[in-house]
Amino acid sequence: MAMINPAQFVREVIGEVKKVTWPTKKETTVTTIMVLIMVVLAAIFFFVVDWVLSNGVQLILGFGG
Repeated sequence: MAMINPAQFVREVIGEVKKVTWPTKKETTVTTIMVLIMVVLAAIFFFVVDWVLSNGVQLILGFGG
């Protein structure tokens, strides 16, 4: 395995970081809000699916009250 000079490594890392397109504050905020909305929707969906399946199993097997 080839050894890399630490100084060369740092220069290469800095060069790669300069290529990154960093999001603006607005883009970050909008994306964060979209993720939070999707998390809430997914939680609601899975809650409803769990509730329906739970009630269905209870109805079929005659468990619960």
